[in-house]
Amino acid sequence: MKRLLSLALLTCTPLIAQSNDDWPMFGHDSGSTRYSELKQINPANVGSLTRAWTVHLKSVASVSSSTTATGSPRFSRISEATPIVVDGVMYLPTPYGTVIALDADTGKELWTYKLTKGQPSSRGVAYWAGDKQTSASIIFGTNDGHLVSLNARTGKPTPGFGTDGAVDMKRNLGEEKFPEARLILNSPVSIYKGILITGSQVQESPTGLAGDIRGWDAHTGALLWQFHTIPHDGEAGRETWPADRSPYRTGANVWGFTSVDVKRGLVFLPIAAPAYDFYGGDRKGNDLFGDSIVALSAKTGKLVWYFQTVHHDINDYDLESAPVLMDVRRNGKVTPAVAVIGKRGLMYILDRRNGKAIFGIEERPIPQSDVQGEHSSATQPYPLKPAPLGIENFKYEDMADITPEHRKACEDLFRTEGTMENHGPFTPFESKMTVVFPGTLGVLNWQGFSYDPSLGYAFVNTMNIGDVGKVSPAPADSRRGTPYQRTSPWGTFARFWQEETFWPCQKPPWGQLWAINVNTGDVAWRVPFGTIPELEAKGVFNTGAPNFGGSIATASGLVFIAATNDRRFRAFDAHTGKILWETQLETGSYNVPMTYRGKTGKQYVALIATGGSYYDKVTGDSLIAFALSTTKKEESR
Repeated sequence: MKRLLSLALLTCTPLIAQSNDDWPMFGHDSGSTRYSELKQINPANVGSLTRAWTVHLKSVASVSSSTTATGSPRFSRISEATPIVVDGVMYLPTPYGTVIALDADTGKELWTYKLTKGQPSSRGVAYWAGDKQTSASIIFGTNDGHLVSLNARTGKPTPGFGTDGAVDMKRNLGEEKFPEARLILNSPVSIYKGILITGSQVQESPTGLAGDIRGWDAHTGALLWQFHTIPHDGEAGRETWPADRSPYRTGANVWGFTSVDVKRGLVFLPIAAPAYDFYGGDRKGNDLFGDSIVALSAKTGKLVWYFQTVHHDINDYDLESAPVLMDVRRNGKVTPAVAVIGKRGLMYILDRRNGKAIFGIEERPIPQSDVQGEHSSATQPYPLKPAPLGIENFKYEDMADITPEHRKACEDLFRTEGTMENHGPFTPFESKMTVVFPGTLGVLNWQGFSYDPSLGYAFVNTMNIGDVGKVSPAPADSRRGTPYQRTSPWGTFARFWQEETFWPCQKPPWGQLWAINVNTGDVAWRVPFGTIPELEAKGVFNTGAPNFGGSIATASGLVFIAATNDRRFRAFDAHTGKILWETQLETGSYNVPMTYRGKTGKQYVALIATGGSYYDKVTGDSLIAFALSTTKKEESR
């Protein structure tokens, strides 16, 4: 294999063991709680939080201002990453083809690794502490299907790992049949006792590369195990697919985040919908393990249990956010649990030993598709608690009446090709124009939620954005490989909003922040999340705003989150939902922040702000660290 990567090495720094001061992985810990024990920044002093330093990623990557990127301007150079910090060193990928290490106290560049081809994982990197055989490593995937390992101290490729520190991940997925098919590893890997556990993003046509989950040796990159997310003959779940199913069926992949119960040796997978997303006439049945949370042995990849959250998905209601490990205290009993939320906006809290719902499950009838050849599931599983976190239906009287211009735009949209219909929860895209809640952006997306174990609260930011469209016969030359496809006058993924403003067409709230008490299944509090400055200038408040990012929680009782398209970063009181601090960013931050204690003893809260996303046209390149105010002037690089 050709060497695909090269190194620009500036300097290096030693690494030692991780501590509570660190943020060593995307979700902070293997259970993905995004909860830090740090208390230096607290409700009493958070109001004095200020910028400590700012790094401009374009400058670190040595990219000239004239450099252009392919694709949509709003998406080509955005970052979805959360940095990690281990022993005073910050590691992150950039949208400029590099992975970098910085001094976590100053933002000073320590080393840079430059890919000669492709981009690194857009959502972050992973840290492996190493052992006597292999030094501590930074692990990440690429958008051209490689798994890469770097020496964490020097930034050089790890000796003995694959070829020149990289492994071709397309192996054993049907690459001989689909040599040009894409495979992307956008989310950080999970690590269990020297085993790197990966999902992938694959094509969304009915056949192609398999979306299998695999375990790799962290020393060599050798493949250790492989779990078939679409069961093969003789495997559990095969009966939920047609007997004549293609052996190259695809989808049902993990493009989001996995979590690990280290004590029990279990890895939890949030598996996405099977392909094609909006028509399943050629996959009659429940289509396991699509839209399922699956528990595997992290050592062997063997199936332990599963729970399917959507049967025969034809709405693209992926599971994708990290399953969060927690202890549920109920009726004098402590149950080791795992909670997961998909795009659908239903939180499933399950016993992580066996997958049984702690608050119970009810199968409810749903609307049936009128598309020829479709086979809708008769029912879908609802948790009895917590209640749904997002809008599930739409009636004409729910139309927003914010401004005359907005109302007219929404009325015109609603009456395109005749009046649109909605039949309640799980309304499918039908043979005529339909409005569907939630849409494919989801009530929440891959950013998931954070969890405070001292309070027993899960903090979930949600958005209420519907989709519009219909399912029509596909053109003869369609690349989807299916007889029907979702379409609309505005393209495949059309939203139920005023395009110019990104204001949704139903009445507010459009964005909310929730605290769910996982011990009772009840809502502890919820508040509107985000603002629309143009509407507030007109005297319209508490609408909430479209948002696309996630929160973190700290032991001092704070919840930090950016995410909203008003481009603000906020701290909330974890007990009440009251805003205690906010600051204006130069661009939106559509990812997840993090916090750590530097070598100086100072606690920082950091995030990347590159703007873009689905409802923001302003872009940037900032990595920002905040700390309690001092007399020292902020440094900027």
